[in-house]
Amino acid sequence: MKQYVLALDQGTTSSRAILFDQNAKMIGMAQAEVKQIIPEQGWLENDPKRLFKVLIDLIYEVVKTTKINISQISTIGITNQRETVVVWDKNSGKPVYNAISWQDTRTANFCDELKGSTNGSRIRKKTGLVIDPYFSASKIKWILDNVSGARKKAENGELLCGTIDTWIIWNLTNRDSHITDFSNASRTMLFNITELTWDHDLLDLFDIPREMLPDVTHSGYYFGDAHLNGATIQITGVAGDQQASLFGQGCFNPGDVKNTYGTGCFILMNTGEEPQFSNNGLLTTIAWGLNGTIEYALEGSIFIAGASVQWLRDGLKMINSVEETEYYANRSNRDNGVYVVPSFNGLGAPFWDMYARGGIFGLTAESTNNDIIKGTLDSMAYQTKDVLGAMVADSNLKINTLNVDGGASVNNYLMQFQSDIMNVDVRRPKNIESTAIGAALIAGITAGIWKKDTVISKISVDKVFKPKMDEYTRDELYTGWHNAVKRCMNWAKVTHSV
Repeated sequence: MKQYVLALDQGTTSSRAILFDQNAKMIGMAQAEVKQIIPEQGWLENDPKRLFKVLIDLIYEVVKTTKINISQISTIGITNQRETVVVWDKNSGKPVYNAISWQDTRTANFCDELKGSTNGSRIRKKTGLVIDPYFSASKIKWILDNVSGARKKAENGELLCGTIDTWIIWNLTNRDSHITDFSNASRTMLFNITELTWDHDLLDLFDIPREMLPDVTHSGYYFGDAHLNGATIQITGVAGDQQASLFGQGCFNPGDVKNTYGTGCFILMNTGEEPQFSNNGLLTTIAWGLNGTIEYALEGSIFIAGASVQWLRDGLKMINSVEETEYYANRSNRDNGVYVVPSFNGLGAPFWDMYARGGIFGLTAESTNNDIIKGTLDSMAYQTKDVLGAMVADSNLKINTLNVDGGASVNNYLMQFQSDIMNVDVRRPKNIESTAIGAALIAGITAGIWKKDTVISKISVDKVFKPKMDEYTRDELYTGWHNAVKRCMNWAKVTHSV
């Protein structure tokens, strides 16, 4: 009897295969770190073949450790790091270049040139996005322009491309399905989010042949059959990782908000069935398509969050493990005045300054490692407040509760400070793997295992953090944060011009 749902979560820093039972309870997980490739400063790549092989290995590992038969898996849900893009030869199946990560900034100059005309407003109106190297379009163009023979092959119809979900599906289905969902397509800067089609004007602007791109459909859909060790398993759910997390947190109503503290922070607000375009530097994106309905979200992206804690560990050698940060932050002098702005690769929403660089401010002779560690954690909360303030301004909706997940959400110091600096409740679920849960729920709903109106009861709360900080302290701290951010903005451009 088929009774399990498998979620494949291919993220920026790790890949996971997670099994859920019929009650949406996680019964097993296998995980592996994603190896990053950094050919040059500001460039970040992944080996697409390795990404897929690791996922396959993880599937077999979780099946083995849970002692189930792979044929008992009813359906598969896929969630993935968004914007990261792969271009491959459709005949050989080999990538023509490494996957270019969403964090990669090699196309910054090209994006600057695009901003110098009317393209910005045109692209925002069609896609809900701002012109930035973050999104897939300029990455695809770069591959076609810089890999020998790639453009000619593309024009001859010999190349395919897609975000990571598309690459996984194509391989799982033995090359039968070249397809993606609305949530991932909406992150490419090539997809018209109101007409729900690849936009020919934008394809011309980026010089990308339509034939390369996948079909686009709802997040809950039959995407094809995965062939795994003799078993045939339907794929019925696909969503970009942040949209999957929004779903997995049960944010089904307009005004519901979640923040995922991962490599970056990704804050999404459900805005319902009509796209709401931002006046404050936020993105408008498709949340998901399910049961014939499209829902939209406002999104603010913080490029560096958990990655800044990894920097404390691997770069500065201040900690041996990320778990230690809570201990050291609590030992810091609360009035130390130290701010860390981890804008290593620029600032995301609401600033969108790709030339910003990181800085540490307010150091005195009394400052210690504890203060820098605390300042690094605090930066995640400050940046979250920046984005949520813009969301409130755009939506005219009051935020009473922030739903949280991701690795850093287990840090009690950070979650309490987040509640304090925002003056809202912060709600953490028992299972912080909301991204995988979202993918599993979408797949399970589509396969008829669960119903959307009842799955929210399956999401249990671990802890609710309530604000304790007074308003004067909150305002003083936040003013100091903005003073620090201002000093980091445009840093790379200014220093290069001196």
